[in-house]
Amino acid sequence: MAQFFKAKPNRSKQLSSKLSLNVTQLDHLGAGIAHHQGKIVFINGALPGETVQVQLTEQKKKFSRAKLLKVETASSERVQPLCAHYEKCGGCDLQHLNVESQRAHKAKALQELVAKFAQTTASQVCETLSDSPWHYRRRARLATWFDKKTKHISLGFRAASSSDVVEIQSCAVLAKSLSALIPELAFLLNQLSGKKTLGHVELTLADNGIFVVLRVTKALSDKDRQRLAEFGAQHSLNMLLQDDDANTEHLSGHGQQPFYGFNDSDAELKFSAGNFIQVNASVNQAMVKQAVEWLAPQANERVLDLFCGIGNFSLPLAKNGAEVVGVEGVPAMVEQATINAKEAALDKVSFYHADLSADLSQQPWLGKVDKMLIDPARAGAYESMLSLKKLKPQALVYVSCNPASLARDSEVILKQGYTLKKIAMVDMFPQTHHLESMALFELGK
Repeated sequence: MAQFFKAKPNRSKQLSSKLSLNVTQLDHLGAGIAHHQGKIVFINGALPGETVQVQLTEQKKKFSRAKLLKVETASSERVQPLCAHYEKCGGCDLQHLNVESQRAHKAKALQELVAKFAQTTASQVCETLSDSPWHYRRRARLATWFDKKTKHISLGFRAASSSDVVEIQSCAVLAKSLSALIPELAFLLNQLSGKKTLGHVELTLADNGIFVVLRVTKALSDKDRQRLAEFGAQHSLNMLLQDDDANTEHLSGHGQQPFYGFNDSDAELKFSAGNFIQVNASVNQAMVKQAVEWLAPQANERVLDLFCGIGNFSLPLAKNGAEVVGVEGVPAMVEQATINAKEAALDKVSFYHADLSADLSQQPWLGKVDKMLIDPARAGAYESMLSLKKLKPQALVYVSCNPASLARDSEVILKQGYTLKKIAMVDMFPQTHHLESMALFELGK
């Protein structure tokens, strides 16, 4: 049974009387949509076709939000959530909907979005890139909560839209080897004399082992460090401490950096605790393969990869001899990407640091660009897309983790003479509403 720990008290909200509503559809965040007194009502946990009993928790001029009390008539697409912590943990929000319907919902949402921003038909949405819907995450950050009264430290995830910590014993979307580690790791942390100085705990399953990074606000005692080292050795873990300045210290393991590779390449992408990586390894493989196939870079071409990170797309794009220029806003990741390219013996790949939200006209890496890939954060890449008029790549792949940003940036792309040729729904995060996609644009002649 999950335990629930409040970081700070929340004021109770005045609830309405009970209502019975008919749910007609899902919104883009996975909430059920119903109507009451001429307004849209958003209901988390409700599905289309259901009759549900709810209480209104928030009323605005044009919409309301409601708490689901009871499913009176269930949808045939409803399933029993696999995770025991689902109703409290804020990590997943669609486990009550079967996987096939989850993906159909995301594909439909993407189709409707494409129809709006590209004035085209839904048929251009390609087959979904997906894999196993369970135990797919190779990385997770667990929160800690120290109870001053009981002296107990809880390990888990934040509740939905809250700073409260839900103590968990397992995670159905986390890699099995990482999920199995949680109870024993929580027990260990509670044996430490310095447990109240612990911050978050990062778990990573890399190609070269399991890495556990403990964030500490103060130095631990020698006894605590010894306990952690012994635990790491017993479970064959790479156990690390990380201070407030992001300095890391290895307590157990081989002392190497974590890395991951690609099925069709010898390249190994090393990364550090603070580096961004795609957490779904198999879907990332499929996404990179799709991007390379769409762009089909040749040995005489120059490819620009914006928001390149540690080289997730850059290195595969350079495999056939194309010149690849990667640009990233985080200096440490630029340094790591450069090392990764060098160790992969890819001498036609170069990396630069730049603020990609600023004016790019004077950047040294600007020049002839035949093809381009962009993989921005949720905010999108509006400023970078304004540079297309000068760069004029013949083909552009846009990898998006936010449909709203994709729609906004696509308007800029299309206005500069490009045509949307292909788009794919990428199910990077099954059991959640999160929708990722990738689109191919080509410059008109």
